[in-house]
Amino acid sequence: MALFLFGMSLMGEGLKKVAGSKLELVLYKLSGSPVKGVLLGTGVTAIIQSSSATSVMVVGFVNSGVMKVNQAIGIILGAILGTSVTGWIICLSALEGGSGWVSLLSTSTLTGIVAVVGIILRMAAKKQSHVHVGSILMGFAVLMFGMSAMSDAVAPLQESESFLRLLTAFSNPVLGILVGLLFTCVLQSASAAVGILQALAATGVVTFSMAFPLIMGIAIGAAMPVLLSSLGANVNGKRTAFTYLLIDVLGAVIWGVLFYAANAFLHFSFMDTSLNTVGIAFLNTLFRLATVLVLTPFISLLEKQICRIFPDEEGGREQEDFARLEARFVEHPALAIEQSREALRNMALEAKANLEDAYYLIGSFNEKSYRMVEQREDVVDKYEDKLGSYLIKITGKELSDQQNRDVTKFLHAIGDVERISDHAMNIAECAKEIHEKHISFSPAATKELQVMFSAVNEITHNAIFAFTNGDMELAYRIEPLEELIDNLCDEMKLHHVDRLQRGVCTLDQGFVFNDLLTNYERVADHCSNLAVGMIELESASFDTHEYITSLKALRSHSFDQYYAEYSNRFFLPGE
Repeated sequence: MALFLFGMSLMGEGLKKVAGSKLELVLYKLSGSPVKGVLLGTGVTAIIQSSSATSVMVVGFVNSGVMKVNQAIGIILGAILGTSVTGWIICLSALEGGSGWVSLLSTSTLTGIVAVVGIILRMAAKKQSHVHVGSILMGFAVLMFGMSAMSDAVAPLQESESFLRLLTAFSNPVLGILVGLLFTCVLQSASAAVGILQALAATGVVTFSMAFPLIMGIAIGAAMPVLLSSLGANVNGKRTAFTYLLIDVLGAVIWGVLFYAANAFLHFSFMDTSLNTVGIAFLNTLFRLATVLVLTPFISLLEKQICRIFPDEEGGREQEDFARLEARFVEHPALAIEQSREALRNMALEAKANLEDAYYLIGSFNEKSYRMVEQREDVVDKYEDKLGSYLIKITGKELSDQQNRDVTKFLHAIGDVERISDHAMNIAECAKEIHEKHISFSPAATKELQVMFSAVNEITHNAIFAFTNGDMELAYRIEPLEELIDNLCDEMKLHHVDRLQRGVCTLDQGFVFNDLLTNYERVADHCSNLAVGMIELESASFDTHEYITSLKALRSHSFDQYYAEYSNRFFLPGE
């Protein structure tokens, strides 16, 4: 049994590493309708060999707000059906005997060939994906060997009267369901529980009357790991996890009541028929398929019932800014990175909105808007802490080259985005000072600040859009605009000195004016950092200073063209 369980675990982990990152994103993006969700859930679970893994991912999706409970129910229905595929794989252990080419299909031959290929790939392959394929093959070989060893070990039990009496007790539907449920709760895997039942069936003493209640109990017990995953989840996450249990309980109640009621009148002759490994796999698949077919049309009704069991919390649905950074997704890097990308995008949009709100406080200050800038600044700070910790956790997992680049890019970016929001807060404080000291700028200074804000708003928008969408061409436009903003700042400071000398502006105005320019200039610098980070990582290098120096010296990537274009758009009006 130990070899069987280890082989199943090894094969499942390998399958998830080879196909998991793609399948996770498929679930994430393509579960648009309940029926599509059922098909996707079936396919993904059949490939990764774990309904629990699929369902736990779905709980994470719903908990983070990127999937609705209605969609999740469809995927869970599909997962419940897809996990029955493992039983058919185990049926290969029944291929024994024969002569000539038929003997090549025997378990021992197949296991030996697969094991040798798996060992070679594990030891000699250079690509990580090939090593994972080797793990799959080795897991399959160990699973097959464990299944054969388990079947041989229990074969003498068919002569044991006490064992036969024990199995006969399972013919009691209630007892059989309870035993199957408890056994699966301990193993934390319906596939493993069915596999062990198949090993017992190889003795020829497991009848239909024994197997059916055990399979119903196994289905219900499979909900345990999913329920455990919902600990700490929000109300929608709990609804999703409990749906798994509800579906399996309803399946057992519906088909158990109908079958045993019919048997009471018709006295089915096949109740005492012995089942082999194929028979167990067929019964398991049939039970799950029937449950899915009956319940799929009632997905909306299931959602209503589950919402009654778990009503919305008082005060309405919570809007958690960081719910998408699900701890469950760290085990699935592709998903975790995708969620981080969305969270960083939201963080950047918050910082940009703060910058705009802070600017509009100049000349039209009010406490409510100022407090809103303060609150948004706190949110951005929390984003930085949460995202930084989350990305560090992701780096501890096995990542592809592209995933490593993405995580590195995000880690470098969160500091720059947070600093943009900091400077927005500084600008809001300048606006507060202007309001409290009743400072007013000259018409010329006001127009210059409008030009500066337009340029800074442009570079912030472009940098965030380029970063969140991976737009390299737009990234190359950032540095020319950043240089123009630097030049505008220098020119505006000279103009302001001239106004001070002519008595048009006062010293108090000068301090605030310079503070505003300094903050705008720093915002442009951080936007430049975002773009430069993208370009450097794309070229597999990370020498920011060298890039900026060479870009300005060589005027590469149409630097002069972009600079001239921005100069025509953002220029200071004459005095």
